Amino acid sequence: MDIVRALRIVSIAEAISFLVLLLIAMPLKHMGDMPQGVSVVGPIHGVLFMAYIGLAVMAREQLGWNLGRTVLALAAAVLPVAPFLVERFWIRPVGKGAPAKEAA
Repeated sequence: MDIVRALRIVSIAEAISFLVLLLIAMPLKHMGDMPQGVSVVGPIHGVLFMAYIGLAVMAREQLGWNLGRTVLALAAAVLPVAPFLVERFWIRPVGKGAPAKEAA
């Protein structure tokens, strides 16, 4: 599988897992006394987070990202919906064959 395509998929999956963890699993743990959700979703999100970081670094050159854009893409991993935006505006256009825009 192409690194850019893998990054697109992992970017979306990481963002979804973050939202599930934040909006469903954590409230169930703290308000519903049901820690099982975090026990399941937490490790899944952790693996996706690490995969996103690794793939973003590996795909950097292929995507034409400068250091600033790379740092922003990596920082996006700690914000709940930011990986959706990275995928939509910085990864998808390159994956479809369009030239990479260089703006940080």
